[in-house]
Order: sequence, then structure tokens, then C-alpha cells
Amino acid sequence: MAILQNIRSKGPLLVIVIGLALFAFIAGDAWKVFQPYQSQDIGEINGKAVSAQDYQKMVEEYTEIVKFTSGMSALSDEQNNQIKDEVWRNYVNQTLIENEAAKLGLTVSKEEIQGIIDAGVYPALQQTPFRNANGMFDKDMLKKFLVDYANMQNTPGMNPQMYEPYYNYWVFTEKSLRQSRLAEKYQALVSKSILSNPVEAQAAFEARVNQMDLLLAAVPYTAIPDSTVNVTESEIKNLYNKKKEQYRQYNETRNIQYINVQINASPEDREALEREMLEYTEQLGEAQEDYSGLVRQAGSEYSFTDLYYNRSAYPADVIARLDSVKIGEVYGPYYNVSDNTLNTFKLVSKSVMPDSVEYRQIQVYQEDINATRTLVDSIYNALKGGANFAELAEQYSSDGMGGVPTWVSGQHYENSPLSADDVKYLQTINSLNVNEFANLTLGQANVIIQVTDKKVNTDKYKVAVIKRPVDFSTETYNKAYNGLSQFIATNPTLKEMIENAEENGYTVLPRKDLFSAEHTIAGIRDSKEAIRWVFENKVGEVSPLYESGNGDQLLVVAVEGITKEGYQPLSQVATQLRMELLREKKTEKIIGDIKSKNITSFTQASGIEKAITDTIKHVTFAAPAYISALYSSEPVISGIASVVEVNKLSTPVKGNGGVVMVQVYEKEKANEEYDEKSEESTLANRYMSSVGRFIQDLYLKANVKDNRYLYF
Repeated sequence: MAILQNIRSKGPLLVIVIGLALFAFIAGDAWKVFQPYQSQDIGEINGKAVSAQDYQKMVEEYTEIVKFTSGMSALSDEQNNQIKDEVWRNYVNQTLIENEAAKLGLTVSKEEIQGIIDAGVYPALQQTPFRNANGMFDKDMLKKFLVDYANMQNTPGMNPQMYEPYYNYWVFTEKSLRQSRLAEKYQALVSKSILSNPVEAQAAFEARVNQMDLLLAAVPYTAIPDSTVNVTESEIKNLYNKKKEQYRQYNETRNIQYINVQINASPEDREALEREMLEYTEQLGEAQEDYSGLVRQAGSEYSFTDLYYNRSAYPADVIARLDSVKIGEVYGPYYNVSDNTLNTFKLVSKSVMPDSVEYRQIQVYQEDINATRTLVDSIYNALKGGANFAELAEQYSSDGMGGVPTWVSGQHYENSPLSADDVKYLQTINSLNVNEFANLTLGQANVIIQVTDKKVNTDKYKVAVIKRPVDFSTETYNKAYNGLSQFIATNPTLKEMIENAEENGYTVLPRKDLFSAEHTIAGIRDSKEAIRWVFENKVGEVSPLYESGNGDQLLVVAVEGITKEGYQPLSQVATQLRMELLREKKTEKIIGDIKSKNITSFTQASGIEKAITDTIKHVTFAAPAYISALYSSEPVISGIASVVEVNKLSTPVKGNGGVVMVQVYEKEKANEEYDEKSEESTLANRYMSSVGRFIQDLYLKANVKDNRYLYF
């Protein structure tokens, strides 16, 4: 009792303490929500941190640009990942170039950008909406838009919202112009440091026009078994030390082993779905109206809209069977293997009608419904009496279109999400005769529509389609999930996972050199969390179970090895080095055998054991020959052929696929006139295309760190 009394006496104090603790806990989480990237950096360039917040803003900006230009309201995971990578790559490259340009005093002035806009030939300008009837950029159209937009911003009561995407797009384009121009200046400066000259131009011309026909004799490296050539560990190590810089790794990678379980429908799941589809097929046959409700209730992947669609708008499997069904008949159920679905459909009706309709409208909206109805009735009656549509539209239409005729065709709305008002609107347009009027009530507004033209009569269909994926049930999913979970629990290390996977029905797969900047493991969707886990854990550890794919895959990963930033370890490249040493030793042996036999003619060369022969025409120094019998490209042949005397057998030379010898039997020159300036220009363009490699050098020098995987 004394203890209880003591607690009661301190009750208010406890309430305050607990309250403060709860507030601190909630406030801490709230602070994380409101400022998700406040103190987080996702990378580093030249020692300068890149904040997650700044990166997120750039991603959001570019995402809106992509949506605007593509006309899409939402992007797929793959498209979003592409945007993230492109934004990061462009930001890094631009930062590197800006740093170098600042040292060199390179700038891009406002006048320079204005000159580019006035010229109107820059490729980026041709992608803007500001183009004339010929599809070319129109600077006057741009100027008018910017003036109109500025006036709207400064005019009370005006809503510039519909112009906002266009303005944002132009701001982005102008910024891109400045960045591209600066990059061009820097690249041009770098390319001029590798100038072409008359001597080089003459050599390039000769290398291209001097052609040779030759006989080839080669001894493939495969002629000598690997088992007969001894390569020691010390030789491998010595070669590694000589070539170590080639194995420099600038980003950490991980080697992993993983189990990926694809969950599929069980026979019981399929039987249950087949029973459901039989019931829906019967209901579809009996239905006379509200097909939309029935299709939705059936859980169809393809919805029904009460509009006539072109044949091509329906699923391919429905199109293939459409001609075998009469109006009012049902076809199905049937299985479609290409999308793993069970299907049934009914041809509701069919009609010959125009696919393209030209119409104009007057949208009427007043402060209240009664005022709207009164005005629209007045306008409608005036039109019926012969009033000028365009003049009334200019005076009364609230949509800013001024009664301008617009064409609409099936491709504009087929298989797009449509509201009830959208369907009503399209039904009216498609049913009106040319020059006929209609007065539609749509929400709080009224629209007077007049059809002005129709064309392209074609067959159109109303088809109610029920398309159901053959999917797994909750029971099937739980069985797979619980089975893999139990396996992980009883095999918590990589060694145990590999040893016991097969007997438990699982396959362990390897993946080497996984980078943190990747978005998936082996192309498995929604596996980003697993990648994050891989880079946060140690060798030998096994991850928790991840639900991935489209909710139909289970993934477990284990860290097998870590390759730190720096040099790849000898063990990782030893096989490659061994193969190189094998080829070197085989080369020595083959050339030694040839020389010991004093081979001086092609006839003798072709008689060498396991030698292959071929005739090759039009060989030039500028283009390497591909030898199909060796399965390799052999640039060395062009070099030998350019210096060996006609009808003389060359000495044996090491190639990519074997030791080769050639005998040129004819040399000729292509019928082409030498143009020094043209040759120099070609070489300059070639150098310009390779200037991008300097960006890689700048990248390495800047010690760029990419830690986006931690947050994105």
C-alpha cells in the first residue's frame, strides 16, 4: 500500500516525464519527415559534398521535363532510375567542366545565348514547343509566349497555371543551352591540342586507299593443348605487377551469392480462377447493360468504356478472335500464353463511323449554376438562329480557345483513363452530324459543341473484355515465403546456404562486381533494398528475405567478397593473366617450330600441322581483318601486309587468335583523289569524338564519390 501511495503522490510528475519522452520521440520522427535530406550527402566531387536535397530537386525538375515532353503523367521504375542516373551523370560532368573552365577563363555570356536563340538552329531548340508550321524553332513565338506569361503573372485574377509547364520547360532548355555551350567550348579547346597536320593526313589517306590481296597461313593457339604449357605462380605474379595499373578499380564492388524464388500459381490456384471465369462468362452473356460494372467486378486488367474503339485498341489475343464472334456473342474462357491470362469477351456492338472528327466549342462558366444555365441557353438559341459561332466563342468561351476547330481521333482517347464526363463528351462528338450543335452539362460548366467535319470511316467496336492474370493465391505465396524464411533461419551463413540449398529445392546464383550505383540485382525489380544491405554488411553474412519483382519474387543475398577501391587483387585476375601467359608461351613454341623448319614459301607454311589457310582481299592498314577460322580480329595482318614484298612470305608474327604469316600477291590503290583539307577535317572530327575520354580523366582526378544508394 505504501508503494502504491508513493506512486500516486508522484503521478503528476510521472505524467510530465512520460509526456516529455513521448514528445521527444514523436518530434524526432517528425523532424526526419519534414527534413528528410537535411544533413545527408549523397556524393562528393573534388572534395565538395553533394547534398541529397539538391540532388532530389534536380531529379524532380528533370522528371517533370520528361513527363512534359513525353505526355506521360507517371513514369515506370525503370524510367525513374534512368532519370536519376542521367541527372547524376550530367551534374558530375557539368561540375567537372565548370571547374576546368573557371581555371581557363572560359565563360558563356547572355549575348552568346541570345545569339544561339536568334539563330534558332541549335538541336535543343528544335525540341521545344515553340515551332512554326514547318516544325522549325520560331524565336518570335517564344518571345510572344514569354511576354504573355509575364503579363499573366502580373495581372490580378489571371491564372497562368496552364502555361507553367511550358515556362518551366523553357527555363530548363535555356539552362541546358548554357551548359552545352560551355562544354562545347572546353571540348573544342582540348581537341585543338591534338591537331591534325598534312603529314598525318597523307598517312591516313595512304592507309585507307592502299589495298592488298593476300594469302594467309596461321597456326591457332588451340593447336597446342593448355596442359602441355607450364605457367608458374611466380610468372603470374610478375605479370600482375607489370600490368597492375590496368587493374586499378575506382569504386568498391561486391561479389554476392543469391537465391531468387519466382512464385507462380499452383494447380489449385488455376482451378479456382477457371471456376470464377466460367461464372463471369455466363454473366457476361446474360448482361444487356452496365458492362463497365461487371468487368470491374470481375477484376479485369482491361476495363470497359462505353465508346466505340478501333480494332487495334483491344488486346492482341482479342483482336485475333474478334472476327469469329457475332454481335451479342461471348468468346471464352481461353488461356493466352503471351501474358499468362485467362480471358473471355463479348462483342457488344459494331459500327462504321468516322475515326477523325473536327469540332469547336464554347465553354460557359459563370459564378453560379443558374447564371451559367441562363447564359448558355441564350448562346445556344442564338446559334440555332444563325449567329456566328466564332464571334460568340470569342466573347463568351472561358477556355481561351476562342472556338478554334480541333481534330480528335480514336488514338487520342482509346485505352486512356476517362471520367464519366469525358465519356459523355466523346459520345456527343462522335454522334453529332456535321454542323449540328449540342449543349452539354459537365459539372459546374456547360459546353456547346459543333461538329464541323468528319473523315476516315472505319469499323469500330464495343467489346467487353474480362482479362484475369493466372496469379498465385495468398496461400501459395505464404507457403513459398515461409519455406524460404525457414531455410534462411536454419542456414544463416553463406557456407551453410550454399551447402544446403540444393537439397531444399533452391538454387544459389553468383553475381560478381556489383556496384552500389546499380538499381537491381540481376535485373530483379525492386531489389534496391537488397543492394543497400549488401554494401552495409560483411563477407559471409546472409540477408533477410526481401519481397521483390512485382510482388511475385523472394530474394535472399549473401556477401561473398569485397573488392575495395584501389587495385583488383591478384586472385581476381589470375585466370586472365594465366591465359595471357599461355598465349605468350604458345607463341614462342609455334614461332620456334616454324623457324626450325626454315619455312620460306606459302606452300610450306600451309603444310604445317594444324595450320589454317585463307585468301583475304582488299586489306588496308586502316581496317583490321577478321579471320573467321581464328574467331578473332587480326590488326597485325594489316601491318605486315603493308611492308612485306609482293609474293614473299612474311615472318611468323603473334596475332590475337594464333601465329600468322601472310604472302601478298597483289597491291593496288583505290581510285580516290587526295584532298588534304578533307583528310585533316576527318581526323579533327575523329579527335573531337574521342575528347569525351578527357571527362573520364577529370572524373578520376576529382575523386568522385557516388553514395546515392544510401538514400535513393
